[in-house]
Amino acid sequence: MSRPKRRAVDPSRLAAFEVLKAVRVDDGYTNLLLPALLARHGLAGRDAAFTTELASGTIRRQGTYDAVLAACIDRPLRKVEAKVLDALRLGTHQLLGMRVPTHAAIDTTVTLVRDQVNQGAAGFSNAVLRKVASQDLDAWLAQVAPDDLAVAHSHPAWVVEELRRALADRAEELPELLAADNDAPRVTLVARPGLAARDELPGTPTPYSPYGVVLDGGDPSSVVAVAEGRAGVQDEGSQLVALALAAAPVDGRDERWIDLCAGPGGKASLLAALAAQQGAALTGVELHHHRARLVARAASATAGLAGVVQADATRAPFADASADRILLDAPCTGLGALRRRPEARWRRRPADVTELVGLQRALLAEAIRVLRPGGALLYATCSPVLAETADVVTAALAEHPQVRLEDVSAHLPAVPDAEGPLPGTVQLWPHRHGTDAMFLALLRKA
Repeated sequence: MSRPKRRAVDPSRLAAFEVLKAVRVDDGYTNLLLPALLARHGLAGRDAAFTTELASGTIRRQGTYDAVLAACIDRPLRKVEAKVLDALRLGTHQLLGMRVPTHAAIDTTVTLVRDQVNQGAAGFSNAVLRKVASQDLDAWLAQVAPDDLAVAHSHPAWVVEELRRALADRAEELPELLAADNDAPRVTLVARPGLAARDELPGTPTPYSPYGVVLDGGDPSSVVAVAEGRAGVQDEGSQLVALALAAAPVDGRDERWIDLCAGPGGKASLLAALAAQQGAALTGVELHHHRARLVARAASATAGLAGVVQADATRAPFADASADRILLDAPCTGLGALRRRPEARWRRRPADVTELVGLQRALLAEAIRVLRPGGALLYATCSPVLAETADVVTAALAEHPQVRLEDVSAHLPAVPDAEGPLPGTVQLWPHRHGTDAMFLALLRKA
């Protein structure tokens, strides 16, 4: 008697499983891992979109799903084999977070576990997922997280508290913000001025940036202007950072612009295009060689890029008071970009804030040294955490009495409801503006 033929593993589920493993084992980044894995498994179109949501959504909602799985397993999750737990999380997301039929979600996950682990683990996974499927997400949340925003919205508790503090007197918006962090981000394109027009890009115009569109679907690399480097993929919040600096008035000459932390090159590319239109040129500074190459490649289509310098921006290779405009998009926790960096919430620790604040203060002091009197300096972070935003700027103003804080909101008049934690600063929010939670502060040396 011939044995029944074993089911083949679904390539979409296998690719998502490999993403979770690489994130867990190699500290990989979901958005960087996906393109290569999609290509390796021959996934495109709807299959690629399914895999992307399966991997990214599972990582975003990991905290919630682990609470559900803990209620369905009679031993601590730490004692479940890591590969099996990865697969169970994928199955749980299909059951509770995607429109996948119950039988398909369970059967494909069990097949995946059988192929990647063993038959015993497959039987265990089948039993667990049938328990998960016994209730919908709302019912599970009522059971495992009736009054716990961190579990219900899948954020570490310390992150929830930092976001609550950043919302200040509008803390009632916290559930809405946490929910927005779990939404799949829209793909936004930017037409680099002087190189491309917004109306040649497919999609819906962005509400605040005159150069952006939200892509309706498809692969952005298939857009001609993107393939030619005349346009790029860039969140609208990042576009607004570049636009605010370019719009700020300066006294006297306006020729030398610097992006002190330019990698991987999105803001530098837009700034270089804007600089060219204003008769200026941008120099990018990047510490890491591979990121410096990305900056040069991203901005290669514009004449506004003077060059890319590989250097430590805390010891920038520029003379005192030599730059007319400076962008300091400082390294940060990235807690304002959790939609597109799903693994960041699980990797960051409170100690990271302290370490990054020290770096941010050193970078800002160096930017102030290089800025000439009358020039404009924009300090930005993709984090709303007060230690990285208001506290860094307040410390710089105290240490450098020749520097004053100006109203950056005046240069973004189309953006509503974006008051930052300091007068004149801007704080964008995913739940209010549909952007990453970018913070902007405009400084000028008297």
